[in-house]
Amino acid sequence: MKVWPKLLVKVGLLTATAATSFAVAAPLQAVALPAVNMEAVLKAAQIDPRRADSAITPGAKDSVLAVEQALNAKGLLAAQYVDGHFGTTTITAYSQYQKSLGYTGIDASGFPGKTSLEKLGTSRYTVTNPVSAGARVTYHGETLNTRTKAMLVEAERLLGFQVTLSQGSYNPGGVGASAGTHDGGGAMDIAAASMSGTTRTNVVRTLRKVGFAAWLRTPDQADWGYHIHAIALADPDQSSGAQHQSGDYYLGMNGLAGRDPDDGPAVTKVTWEEYQRA
Repeated sequence: MKVWPKLLVKVGLLTATAATSFAVAAPLQAVALPAVNMEAVLKAAQIDPRRADSAITPGAKDSVLAVEQALNAKGLLAAQYVDGHFGTTTITAYSQYQKSLGYTGIDASGFPGKTSLEKLGTSRYTVTNPVSAGARVTYHGETLNTRTKAMLVEAERLLGFQVTLSQGSYNPGGVGASAGTHDGGGAMDIAAASMSGTTRTNVVRTLRKVGFAAWLRTPDQADWGYHIHAIALADPDQSSGAQHQSGDYYLGMNGLAGRDPDDGPAVTKVTWEEYQRA
């Protein structure tokens, strides 16, 4: 009769030991990495370097901070600039990171692309809302990327007619008066000499509606004929000049060197991705 209590004690000890072992062996739950919204980062990287202050682009702070923290961890950005403002110092740091990956030219302009953004975030953050320029294609006789072409096709659908391109993208040194804005992706010029004033305004307005920073250029401004200059907002292949024009567009300027007030039709400023979601 004395055996049973001892047996029960032993069984109890085994049960407790097994439970303890199970608790120790149970895997720890993985901690989710923060998300970096690429659309928000691209918007800040266009606007912030063109600001006269260190204001933060609405909706971009957390994503930009995560990117800046990663640059700081690599010794490329001083802690004092880890502030959510994607200004010129952060642009320079990001350019240095791109060069460390072997990128050159417009691929190392400091404007984040999907691949570099994901590599920078390894074990630190995940990338959401990715933006891709796509492959280079020919449309209306000029070189564009697939994202820019899709935007123009949609604008033409809304207009009800096709336009004539006088210059496309990826045209380094092609037109000196363009000041490098066509060196990368997302840039195009539309011939407008034969358009009426009303049509010119309508084309500019429609391009803006689908995600372009667009302006009518006139002979009064410089040594060029009437044309419509457009930059696809947030195109990851933008040249530095195109990035600056995009930022100035957001800030209500005309995209020229004098940075005068925007003289184009007022619309709600959106990117191609925002337009598609609307």
